[in-house]
Amino acid sequence: MTDLQEKPLSSTPVYDGVLLKVRRDEVRLPDGGTSVREWIDHPGAAAVVPLFPDGTTLLVRQFRYPPRRTFLEVPAGKLDVAGEDPATVARRELEEETGYRAGRLTALGALYPCIGYSNEVIHFFLAEDLTAGERDLSDGEFLEPVPVLLAEAVAQARRGELHDMKTVAALLLAEAHLAGRASKP
Repeated sequence: MTDLQEKPLSSTPVYDGVLLKVRRDEVRLPDGGTSVREWIDHPGAAAVVPLFPDGTTLLVRQFRYPPRRTFLEVPAGKLDVAGEDPATVARRELEEETGYRAGRLTALGALYPCIGYSNEVIHFFLAEDLTAGERDLSDGEFLEPVPVLLAEAVAQARRGELHDMKTVAALLLAEAHLAGRASKP
């Protein structure tokens, strides 16, 4: 098997922001040559699909500045400190954005959404046994919870009507998990 790994030779900070850090690295290529890699260092995130006993989920309607449009999304948020437990983040974001607490949280997996230019990883969860609490949005955070049948949200994802990658992935992972659980004796 060919070694495809690129080895860092140097790394230069380009931008050190509140959320993102941009780096420019020189790397040694597998053939011995060199190249430059510009990439974003991201702390990671957690996304959660809340599920009520009647089959309803809660998405959140939120405006996203970079694409300049409003999206329907699963509740999600970034890891605030290095090494923070993604399940803790999922629980926190669920309550902050929807006002619900999860009695049971099931890990659905983790995915890298932007492997060409970022090390971000998103951890996905299914939240069940929900109890009402209070929303606690951060300063400058504006969103609206939208109840949708999970089956309809999955159908919207399959029809290409939902355009947020983490939401589509989260819904499909939740659907697969629930189908697997239902097929067990």
